[in-house]
Amino acid sequence: MIGNYPTMPGINLYPNISSMKNLRFILVLCAVTLLSGYTIKSRVSTPVNDGSVPALTEWSASLPLDKLKLPPGFSISVYAEVEDARSMAISPSGTLFVGNKDSDKVYALKDTDGDFKADKKWVLAKGLNMPNGVAFRGGDLYIAEVNRILKIQGVESKLSNPGEPVVVYDKYPKDGHHGWKYIAFGPDGKLYVPVGAPCNICEPKSPYASITRINPDGSGMEIFASGVRNTVGFTWKPDTNEMWFTDNGRDMMGDDVPPCELNLAPKSGMHFGYPYCHGGTIKDPDFGDRKPCSDFTRPAQNLGPHVAPLGLKFYTGNMFPAPYRGNLFIAEHGSWNRSKGAGHTGHRLVFLKVENNQVKSYEPFITGWLEQDKWTSWGRPVDVLVVADGSMLISDDKAGVIYRVTYKG
Repeated sequence: MIGNYPTMPGINLYPNISSMKNLRFILVLCAVTLLSGYTIKSRVSTPVNDGSVPALTEWSASLPLDKLKLPPGFSISVYAEVEDARSMAISPSGTLFVGNKDSDKVYALKDTDGDFKADKKWVLAKGLNMPNGVAFRGGDLYIAEVNRILKIQGVESKLSNPGEPVVVYDKYPKDGHHGWKYIAFGPDGKLYVPVGAPCNICEPKSPYASITRINPDGSGMEIFASGVRNTVGFTWKPDTNEMWFTDNGRDMMGDDVPPCELNLAPKSGMHFGYPYCHGGTIKDPDFGDRKPCSDFTRPAQNLGPHVAPLGLKFYTGNMFPAPYRGNLFIAEHGSWNRSKGAGHTGHRLVFLKVENNQVKSYEPFITGWLEQDKWTSWGRPVDVLVVADGSMLISDDKAGVIYRVTYKG
């Protein structure tokens, strides 16, 4: 055996090959060996001197972006390749941080040549437990695992060698069911951290089914909102500093019930209904008789059934036309267990017009990740981020990329 290639009796595989016949045989043998399992992984790259690898390869050129439908004037391209790309956060200098859910890594990405595509990618941490959530504050990167919050201090100065993260808080439950977390810093300087219900439907004890918040040093943990089954996205409206969050509706009540939710939480101490009431008016078949729907805060908007709404952002840039400014985009990750006859829902980016805390419209903005048979998909949007130039980034954990959406009228 030489390297990964088997030797053959009577064949000289060393450089002093004396026969063209032997050389032809070697070439054929190598080709057969490669086709038999020694495949080239086009997404794997060798690190360069700064510890980074290319953030884009030829692989992403094979994605069917032409299937995506956007309003006139808008276009979409691949900004970076990140396997299992989930929640995103960005620093003021433009370093993009991306978490994983089904994998174990956290990444940093940079566009160093100014072509509006990331060209460098670093693995900041690996071997983590569902590090879905990332948040950036004061030069430090915060990472959410299932049961703890980590921090990499001064992260941008050491992307190639960040060292071990320090533990900020480690007393969240360890349940994997709805255990992955979206995190973000609120206008009050506190880090908001959800704790999903450890079940499809149950009556869990605190702090399950809530949104909590802690100080940046991990102190002062408290419940901000209750009755929240599983939120994987929240944001604050810039002109009011009020929280808006998505919530994933329960399963096993049918293909079209209940709706997923968009909720508004202008203050702490509010309860949003889980597990007793869904969509503001629908009594749960198991727990609905225990408390009336009138006891709880109704959704700001009922979304589609099982669309799995995740990341959301108000558009704060100037690139998109005026009707989009100050209004809301939500990534609907898409259903997973509707019956085959019904087909999937979600798998799209939606746009909601919001006036005086009232949702005036709810409509598709990008579609096409879901195939026409409505049962197969090639992409699932996860998180949304508006960046300094006014363009929008969208993560996709199924396609394994981050898109950039731009407008040119």
